[in-house]
Formats: sequence, structure tokens, C-alpha cells
Amino acid sequence: MAVIHRAQLTPTKLEALSDWLPRQPWSGVAAGAELLQVGRFRFDDPAGEVGVETMLVRVGEGPVLQAPLTYRAAPLEGAEEFLVTTMDHSVLGPRWVYDAVGDPVHADVLHRAIVTGGTEADIQVAVDGRFEPGPKHATARGSGSASDAPTITSVQVATVGAVTTITTAAGDLVVLRVLGTPAPPGETLTASWADHSALLAVHPS
Repeated sequence: MAVIHRAQLTPTKLEALSDWLPRQPWSGVAAGAELLQVGRFRFDDPAGEVGVETMLVRVGEGPVLQAPLTYRAAPLEGAEEFLVTTMDHSVLGPRWVYDAVGDPVHADVLHRAIVTGGTEADIQVAVDGRFEPGPKHATARGSGSASDAPTITSVQVATVGAVTTITTAAGDLVVLRVLGTPAPPGETLTASWADHSALLAVHPS
């Protein structure tokens, strides 16, 4: 379960991505382009400390881009190159928003979902001290069938073209930044939204 709050975000997620994506060589997004969100989903951090969300966005009829993000209450040591923005959350206060490929918590929950056949988290919205079910804007499912997965605590990251490879002690994770990019064989994470579905990530075999 992922708990979110009805809050004002400054900047908004799309504003942050509109500033960050044009600076990423793989995105093809021009400065000032209007981003459209086509889907998003969350994974649950078992420790309950880090927000883990995958945003799926596009410009016009262009390709769908995958922007996984993590939200933290304090800076992640050694991850300065992955910082997307700092954000003011009207309920939680300042948040440090990272390109999640550089965050070990994202690698841990992504790997676990892929190899165990896990899914996105159910959303609960905190409202006046109670929780209400939140809407789903996309779903995600891993293809594996393992009963468990080792915990990932560190990552090394390399991006070539539109593919980012996250190297961990449990093996590599290949993240497709531009959906539809060719991927290696292996166990997969696939997302579905509206009437679309696409491969997002692979744990190569």
C-alpha cells in the first residue's frame, strides 16, 4: 500500500519533468514542450520512508517516456547527479526528487516486482486522519515467480541511448527510457494504461 496526501506541490511533477527531461539526451523533449501524463503507478517502500513512482509521459503524439522518480525527506548521499528537483509538499514539507535509477530503494522494489511477479501498490489517500482508496492511473506486473528476492542496497548506473542499466549485487536491471526500445531477454516488468501496454524494464537472463 502506498499512502499519498492531497497536497499542493511546488513545482508540480509535470513542471519538474518539463524542466528536467530536455536536459536528458535520451528524451528528445525540447525546452518549453508541453508534457502529457499518460499513466503513473507506485511501488511500496517496505520501510515506508521513500516514495517510489513511475511517471509515463509524452509530448504530443511522440513516444511514451518512462521517468521513475523517488521522493525523499532528505538528500540521498552520493546521488547529486540524479537530483531532478527539490519540491515543496504542502503536507510533508520539502522533498528531494530523484531520477529513481540512481536510488537503491527503487532498484530494490523494481527487482522484487520483476522476479516475484509483483504488482504496483494499491493507493490510499490520507484525508482528515482517515484513508480512502485512490484511483489507479496505470498498472504494472512482473513476470517472475520467485518466492522472494535479496535486498538491494547499492547501485551503479550507466545510460546508453534510451536504455539505462542499473548494476546491483542481485544482477542488472535494464530500464527503457523510451518505451518500444529493444530490450534483452529476461524477466520483465510490463505496464498497462488506458488501452495500451508496454515493456518497462528487464532483469536479463
